[in-house]
Amino acid sequence: MRPLVSIITPMFNNADVIDKTINSVLNQTYENWELILVDDASSDNTIEKLTSITTDNSKIKLYKQRKNKGAAEARNLGTKMAMGDYIAFLDADDLWKENKLELQTNILSFGNSDVVFGSYELIDSGGESLKKKVNALKSLSYNKLLKANYIGNLTGMYNCSSLGKIYTKDLKKRQDWLLWLEALKRSEKPAIGISESLAYYRISQGSLSSNKISLIKHNFNIYRKGLEFSYIKSLFYLMVFLNEHIFVKQRLIKPTD
Repeated sequence: MRPLVSIITPMFNNADVIDKTINSVLNQTYENWELILVDDASSDNTIEKLTSITTDNSKIKLYKQRKNKGAAEARNLGTKMAMGDYIAFLDADDLWKENKLELQTNILSFGNSDVVFGSYELIDSGGESLKKKVNALKSLSYNKLLKANYIGNLTGMYNCSSLGKIYTKDLKKRQDWLLWLEALKRSEKPAIGISESLAYYRISQGSLSSNKISLIKHNFNIYRKGLEFSYIKSLFYLMVFLNEHIFVKQRLIKPTD
C-alpha cells in the first residue's frame, strides 16, 4: 500500500471557504490520505457546514477545541492525531491543485530527502487570480531557510516516519517557518523544491503577507523566541532576513500568463 498522508487543516471562522478547501483535497489524484480538521473554537457556522461532509467520508476527521488557542496549537493537535507516514498542511482558506500529493509522495518515496515543497500561485479573498506565482527553489538547505522562509506552508510535506512528529512553539505568527527549520535540522538533507505550481495561496486584507510592519516584528520573534538566539544574534539575523527577503526572495515571484 502507498504511504498514508496526513493533511492538517486548522480552522477559525472559515465557513465561507472551507468547502472549497476540502474539495481540493477530495479531488486529489493521490487517494491514500486522511484530512484532520481542527476547529479553533469558531463562532460562525463552520462546524454546521462541515457536519455532512465529515459524516459521509471516513477519511475526514474533525476535532473541536473549546477555547480559541491559535494556529500553532491547532496544528499541534492535528499532528498529535495524525496517523500518516507523511504530514502536510493546508490552511482553511487555501487550495491545492489535483496532482499536489501525487507529485510529492513520488519524490519522498525515493528517500533522497525528507522534506518536499513547491511553487504556488496567489489569489485574492474572492478566489480570483492575482497573476503571480511564487517559485520554489530547486534545493533548500537549513542555512538558506534560516535567512528567510522559502517554504510555502500549504506546499510543504515531511516524512514523519523518518523524522518523527514535529510540533511548533506557540508564537502568534510564522510558526510554520519554525516547523520547517526543525524538519531540515532533523533531516540533515536539503529539501527538494518542485517548480510546478501545486497550490493557491489566498491573500486577505490585513494578512501578514500584506502587513510589512508585522513582518519585521514576527520575524524577529522567530529568531529570539522561536530559535532562542541572543538579542544581538536575533538582530543580526533580522538584518540578514530583510536583505534576503527584499533583494533575493522577491525575485522568485513572477507574473503568470
